[in-house]
Amino acid sequence: MSSAPDLWLFFVMVFGVIVLPGMDMAFVASSALTGGLRSGFIAVAGIVVAGMLHVIVGATGVAALLLLWPAAFNALLLAGAAYMAWIGVSILRTSVAPSSTAAPLPRQQGAVFRRAAVTCLLNPKAYAFMLAVFPAFILSAQHSMATQALRLGAIIASMQLLVYGAVAVFVASARRWAGTGENGQRWTARIVGAALIIGAVLTVTFAWRPA
Repeated sequence: MSSAPDLWLFFVMVFGVIVLPGMDMAFVASSALTGGLRSGFIAVAGIVVAGMLHVIVGATGVAALLLLWPAAFNALLLAGAAYMAWIGVSILRTSVAPSSTAAPLPRQQGAVFRRAAVTCLLNPKAYAFMLAVFPAFILSAQHSMATQALRLGAIIASMQLLVYGAVAVFVASARRWAGTGENGQRWTARIVGAALIIGAVLTVTFAWRPA
């Protein structure tokens, strides 16, 4: 049964999962690089909201269905990777278009928030965590399942804010240090776009589940 020491163990496990580079961290970094600290923080907010939906999914058993049915998991994996690659291609297009006709980088608050939430919801790593770890902590002798889910969700949200917030601050600081001239912005877009595409390919390569 879950108790206070177990919550500390859950805290450590969540931190270990979130700190590993993945789709969510890549999106936060790309948002901070292309739109600055504000965009980075908005991306973090979108991921936190989507993370709460992951908690609901884990508590209701949908994660188990996705993980036990490889075809469903792989479909989610491909969707997430395709979405991340599409964002990368969109950013790359801004780096080669003439300055007078280049499409604006996705700095609008609503667009960044929605993209962050969708990226998190399509992240297969989150569903794997919900199946492998969440069930061991959701039952508690002291609390109802709903209360325990809220407690675990609060830990996940706090870790996302801490880790991804730090990523946003670091990347935005590096962006300011590198300068914001037109040439610098083009190279930033190229690096971010290429990183997202490569990340999408690696995600599929290493997370694909054989039937």
